[in-house]
Amino acid sequence: SARCSGSATLSRHGFRLMKLSNEIFFAEVERLLATGEEVSILVKGNSMTPLMCNGHDKAILRRAERSDIKPGAVMLFRYRGAHVLHRVKHIDSKHITFAGDGNYKIKEEATVADVVGVMVAVERKSGRRVECSSRSWCWQSRAWLMLPPMLRRIILGIRRRLTA
Repeated sequence: SARCSGSATLSRHGFRLMKLSNEIFFAEVERLLATGEEVSILVKGNSMTPLMCNGHDKAILRRAERSDIKPGAVMLFRYRGAHVLHRVKHIDSKHITFAGDGNYKIKEEATVADVVGVMVAVERKSGRRVECSSRSWCWQSRAWLMLPPMLRRIILGIRRRLTA
């Protein structure tokens, strides 16, 4: 599964770019979310392809409430010593099952206590903000997830070859 980036982009407003370890970076992300701040993190990895692009899109997060944890929501959660941004697939009495949109087989299980934040929007490389509650995001998400896993695998393989 893809891990979220530990690169903090602090270049806005005259700040210089800093590289932080994932441990320090996500400790600060969790602290800010806990205080009610909205946090933006750069997407790293291809597990949320095609709806989110590696190194281009930013996930806009806020603190997750219990009511945010539902199938289809994209959540930041702790998993095996890392932080992962994936979509909720299934919820039972003890566990939440997550999977990346670009993963047709790999799934992660976590508990409610592992959930750190919920994605409320995506900021595209152009700076355009797409709200997760918008019709376009919901439609794109549903359309992609309705495709059979094998077809998604073929589309992702073609996409990788075209963008390589």
